[in-house]
Order: sequence, then C-alpha cells, then structure tokens
Amino acid sequence: MMNRTLIVFAVLGLVGGSAIAHPSLPADNSIADVAERVVDSVVNISTQTQVEADPFFSGFFGDDSPQIMAGKGSGVIITASGRILTNAHVVNGAQDITVTLQDGTEMPAKVVGKDTRADLAVLQLEGKVPALKPIPWGDSSTLRLGEIVLAIGDGMGVGKSVSMGIVSAKGRGLRIAEYEDFIQTDAAINPGNSGGALVNLKGELVGINTAIASRSGGYQGIGFAIPTNMAKPIMEQLMTDGKVSRGYLGIGIATVNTAIAKEYKLPASRGVLVASVEDGSPAAKAGLAEGDIITAINGTAVKTDDSLKNTIAMIKPGTTVDLDVIHMNSKSATVKVKLTELPDTMHPLKKKQLQPRSRRFVSP
Repeated sequence: MMNRTLIVFAVLGLVGGSAIAHPSLPADNSIADVAERVVDSVVNISTQTQVEADPFFSGFFGDDSPQIMAGKGSGVIITASGRILTNAHVVNGAQDITVTLQDGTEMPAKVVGKDTRADLAVLQLEGKVPALKPIPWGDSSTLRLGEIVLAIGDGMGVGKSVSMGIVSAKGRGLRIAEYEDFIQTDAAINPGNSGGALVNLKGELVGINTAIASRSGGYQGIGFAIPTNMAKPIMEQLMTDGKVSRGYLGIGIATVNTAIAKEYKLPASRGVLVASVEDGSPAAKAGLAEGDIITAINGTAVKTDDSLKNTIAMIKPGTTVDLDVIHMNSKSATVKVKLTELPDTMHPLKKKQLQPRSRRFVSP
C-alpha cells in the first residue's frame, strides 16, 4: 500500500491580462524585472558543522575523530552594513559560516542572534563589506490568496535561482517550530532554499522560505515561508539584544469549535479555551481558571490558539493586557494580566489537542 503520509521538511540542503492594474504588480508588469531587482539581495550560505563520529563506524574502521558535515542554505541582505536574515536551522551548531554574494564573492560570517523558537537568525558579514543591496520590506498581512510570489534561493545547492507561484494559504501551523504563522505557496522551494526570500511583484520581501511538505524530501507543490510581519520584530530584537524576549501568560490552550464546545459543555463555541493554568503564572495571579474561554486580547478577537500564542509572544514583558473572557458560568469579564518574560525552558501557552470523545481520526 502506498504511504500517503506527508512529511514537513525544513528545507536545508546537506552536501556529502486585465486592463486594471493589480496593486501587487510592478509598474512595467514584468516579472523578469522584479526578479532582476531583488536577486542581488539574496545570498548563498555554506556551513561546516563538527559532529561526533558514529560509534559503530569508528569502531569498525578505527577512526573516532569528529566528522565535518557541510550544509547549504540561503539568506537575505537586510542592511548595507552586512546583516543577513536566515533560518536558525541553517546555522545551528555551525563552526564556520561562509556567505556567497551575487558576484561570487565569499565572506565569512558570524551569528549576531538566533531564535530557534521561530527558526530565525541574523548574521553579520566579517571583514571589509562591499556595497550591498538590502531587500525592501513588504507587508505580509496584505497578501491575498492567489497572489503571485517569487521564491529566491540556492535550491538543491545548484546555485541561486528564482521560481514563481501563488499564495496558496495563510496562517498555517505545522508544529515544526514553537511560533508559526506560515504563508503557504506553490512556488518551487527545495532543500537549500531555507532562509531565502519570498517576494511579491513589487519586489518586496514578504516571507522567509523555511519548509516544504513532501513525501520524497523534494518539492511537491507545497512550501512554507515565515511572514515578514512575524519575522521583522524578531529580527529587530536579535539585532539589538542578540535574543528575543517574549511575553509570558502561563496557560495551556486549545482552539474551540462547535463540536468541542458541545462535547465539553463549554460556555462558547468560538475562542481559545484555557485548558490548564501554571501555578504562580501571570494568568493564575489574574484569576484565570480552567474552562475559561478567551475571545479577545486588547479588544482584538482571537479565534485560534496559534493567534493567541503569537500575539502574547510579541508583547513586551511587563505589559498589562486586557483579556475578554467567558467563564464556565457563562458570565463575561475583562481580565487584566501583567505579562512576565517567557522563561528559557518553558512554553508560555501549551497547546492541547481536543477532539469530541466519540470521534476517531484514521489514515485513509
């Protein structure tokens, strides 16, 4: 029987006519012109990582010296002084990082800051930095389903290339990082494209290419990018502080829908369920309890656990937020919570997978 399971891969390559102009279209309507404008702002990244030798082979061949693993990825120039934005998994554990510019110039680079929770990292070119072309930033929240986008990076390690597709979906969560809000696209993304640019037809960066869903490990029409509206504030904190400080609420959460509300006799059929409360957390101190349903934060509706989790994470620790809550007795209230900083070893909002008890999910 054919295995129909789709596996999500971080795309790190290992070596060893309408008359009305669409607002996203460039003035000359030329995709080639857009590609030529932005390709110089995307770089290739090569890494060398020392790994321990496999005990079986070291015993068999009598060589227990550490092995060197080479990796390939991509990055985006974000400042004229040589700052590069890429995925954290491209540079994780790397002892040596080499960046290749569009003209073939190779330069060493160091990690300025890394955020594995959202899979982003900022590098700095070392030495005399030549004239660089930072990529223009776009607003990923304005992307529309079906909008044309270009993916640029070093796919399969064959050299920088450009592919074209559309925005297939927004707000995807894949459970491959703690914080996710992926853009899905059918623009070809392959191993080696990690950290490369997803751009709109204005030539603006709208995403950082990160992962693919595939049965083979190669491109099969489903790729994912971190949207710029999520990446930019993380990047700015990495450049300033070398790390990311996130707000901490301290609750376990689950998205509520009609079936789950009926099964668990919840007081509302939409919102985010408080499934657990950490002892001593900001939520506990504010009086949140299991069974409460959060429907809005600071007046903005929240419909999914991902949206609540991402919103809390991007709020500065020490900030007081207003949560609109429906209690188990069906009474509504606005609860004020003063966020603290997310501890390094804890998840701020643990997610629960709730299903009606009478239903089972099986593979077809």
